[in-house]
Amino acid sequence: MMASIEELRNQYTELHEDMDIKSEDAIEANHLLAFDYEYQGSNTEIHIQTEEFVAVCPWTGLPDFGELSVKYVPGKLCIELKSLKYYLLSYKDVGIVQEHAANRIMKDLVEACEPITMIIDLNYNARGGIQTTVTVNYPD
Repeated sequence: MMASIEELRNQYTELHEDMDIKSEDAIEANHLLAFDYEYQGSNTEIHIQTEEFVAVCPWTGLPDFGELSVKYVPGKLCIELKSLKYYLLSYKDVGIVQEHAANRIMKDLVEACEPITMIIDLNYNARGGIQTTVTVNYPD
């Protein structure tokens, strides 16, 4: 038997599940490693991309999926990619808005590798028909 629109609306209104939302303290910036860059001064740009970035909405706990792009010109150090993957995985249960996530990632990466320049683009999948990309630049 199919539910009527009214019955479905009532079920939907009652639908709620408390999610375990972690604070930003759960972000594991200590996972980030860097190695010596032997071609300092070469003005090489490194571009890292992943479509697997996940954090959660700080109000609902529902997942926000996004594509992260990191472009940087290294100074003395380069970001080690496996450590970056573990760092990004630490966001998976963290309640953080997209604008804050992009800035936090920038802060942590700059501290880890001290680049000459860095650009972070965090593009979340559309929600409610709204597509959003946050871009953060270093130096600002």
